[in-house]
Amino acid sequence: MTFTQLAPFLQEYIYHQGWTELRPAQIEACEVIFTTNQHLLVAAGTAAGKTEAAFLPVITKLHELPPKTIGVIYISPIKALINNQFDRLHDLLKYADIQVCAWHGDTNQSHKQNLLKNPQGILQITPESLESLLVNKYAQIPKLFNDLQFVIIDEIHAFMGTQRGSQILCQLARLEKYIPHPLRRIGLSATLGDYAQAEEWLRSGSQLSVTTTKVATTSRRIQLALEYFATPELDPEDSHNLAHYQYIFQQTQSRKSLIFTNNRTQAEQVISNLRSIALKQNSPDVYHVHHGSISPSLRQAAESAMQDPYSLAVTAATVSLEMGIDIGQLDQVIQLESPSSVASFLQRLGRSGRRGSPSRMQFICTEAELLGAESFPVQIPWMLLQTIAIMQLYLEERWIEPIAPIQYPLSLLYQQTLSIVAATGEITPHNLAQTILNMAPFSRIKAEELRQLLHYLISLDHLQKTENNFLVLGEIGEKIVRSFQFYGVFAAQITYDVCHGGVAIGQVSIAPNLGGKLTLAGKTWEVIEINPKTKVITVQPITGTGTVNWRGGSINIHTQVLQKMRQVLQENITYRYLQPKAIARLTTARNLFKTMEGQETTIFHLEKNSYAIFPWLGTRGYHTLIKILQILKEGRVDIKKITGTQPYFLIVKLGKGSTIEQLAQELITFCRSGITAEDLVTSDEEPQKLHKYDQFIPHNLLCKAYAHDYLDLAAVVDYGNSLAEEMTRVEE
Repeated sequence: MTFTQLAPFLQEYIYHQGWTELRPAQIEACEVIFTTNQHLLVAAGTAAGKTEAAFLPVITKLHELPPKTIGVIYISPIKALINNQFDRLHDLLKYADIQVCAWHGDTNQSHKQNLLKNPQGILQITPESLESLLVNKYAQIPKLFNDLQFVIIDEIHAFMGTQRGSQILCQLARLEKYIPHPLRRIGLSATLGDYAQAEEWLRSGSQLSVTTTKVATTSRRIQLALEYFATPELDPEDSHNLAHYQYIFQQTQSRKSLIFTNNRTQAEQVISNLRSIALKQNSPDVYHVHHGSISPSLRQAAESAMQDPYSLAVTAATVSLEMGIDIGQLDQVIQLESPSSVASFLQRLGRSGRRGSPSRMQFICTEAELLGAESFPVQIPWMLLQTIAIMQLYLEERWIEPIAPIQYPLSLLYQQTLSIVAATGEITPHNLAQTILNMAPFSRIKAEELRQLLHYLISLDHLQKTENNFLVLGEIGEKIVRSFQFYGVFAAQITYDVCHGGVAIGQVSIAPNLGGKLTLAGKTWEVIEINPKTKVITVQPITGTGTVNWRGGSINIHTQVLQKMRQVLQENITYRYLQPKAIARLTTARNLFKTMEGQETTIFHLEKNSYAIFPWLGTRGYHTLIKILQILKEGRVDIKKITGTQPYFLIVKLGKGSTIEQLAQELITFCRSGITAEDLVTSDEEPQKLHKYDQFIPHNLLCKAYAHDYLDLAAVVDYGNSLAEEMTRVEE
């Protein structure tokens, strides 16, 4: 029945593709789109046909009643996914009179101009490019979108709980002012732990309800392996001799492999070292790097190599290939170190195991070789424990991290304020406030708080007030809005373009020295020229090992992962996927933990007046505990020093007049005092500027946002209660 409802050219496409039936997610999606006016959440596993589930019914609707403007917006978190979906849509629309336009920073200007002259069909775009349209083509918005029917948001888990996701909700609110009918939203994801949470996000600011495709997940075959390596200190030129690189080289021989790393530096290092090993063994160079700082042409070359079914390829990637880009049939996925979350583990696992084959994923955990003099906390293999905990949370409980909404997205508030003023040219404070405060992401912002921000921006000359009581951009505000970086809500680093022979290789954020070596695209280059004005670095290929030139970011680990890590230490289970060295290292850690009475306490005496605290809290709870200890430090407890490794352990050094029992009791009392998160951020404290435009936010508002969005007082209160029970057991 569903098949016959599709547009004739789609039926023809399905027939020529040899499909014997539509997948369950596609059938359910068609039913929702064809028979209701609701939003749709397609939550199905990797390779379950989510893209077609959205586009088959939507394209049919466009065919049945062609819109007079752009009919569909497809929003993607990354340009590479747009490019990939662009090719897939062209196949679907081969015999249809429906155009598709990809619109992002790498798109040819002529294609954009054609769409502006004749707006129709499907627009594929990133949030940043959509923001640019809303500002720079404000007068054309009705002509472009007046008959918009659907907005498809891909990989919505990557947007939920982020300022970028909140930006999309603001953009939809601005667009819907020009659309005379309800705009239907379709969200796609393979990695959601809480459907209700995703439904709430998808309908934010809308009157329509959400229907989620309820497709029973079929159990797929999974092959997991985890091996551990202790890494000695070696000269960088000899790093390819490290055992884990040799192991990865052997594991990727004759296997099309995708190596996931948690940052660009690791991606560059692993490919550089695999190339060195291959060169010494006269093996072919089949190695690629894929991340946001690699040139588009080299990223495309990596994708093409992975998609080619007749050639071997090994690519190291960051989150850039974690999304739903079709990279063909993989033999395996390798994860270097622990993924940051269960959600990330599932996304990466889903890259392999398509077309009926099992999902095969190997984990490689490393740590610096122990020399025998390390303190107890340093002797625990935290990365190994985290990897096991993340896998076990899914394998045992099917648990995935819930995504907490941002309560006070103030950096986004600043950007949307300037964006609306820039788009309109001038606007009354009343109309601006009415527009801003009705946007779902700003539901917690009070009118007086927005008023304070506007006065502050006027004092900074980001805004000006005219004689007619209109708001316009100030001179400094105009400079900010004119920058192409304005449209993104994440802070862009100052970058240098790296070129060889006039061809772009990629970008780095830290300028190297002239004559120095740098690693980029998995190869080593010598810097032969640096132009500080154009920020262009000219290089030539060279052998050896170079430096990697990016600044790192932060990772937020959930408390549930830390709690599971504690359980892993306390158990005696040998998980089936553990390889010999991983088993041995875990056994050693468990024995050590039992020796230190780890099953009964979270505080351990190290030496003299130094103590290790294992709070088993996530990143936000860990930071909150540090903040509370710093407050106690100013009171009756003499705390000389607080150090540690987040979020695993703290080391507290006490003065001679204080005891650990006193510190524990003060912490318990503090947690039971009814204090709020805002009380933890003092008025004279300089709050962290964590987002792009935080520097332009009034101090008191920034403190409030920090307290609500970056502290987890409830988790520390729970720890305080468990610590009280622990102290009672010790006394008994």
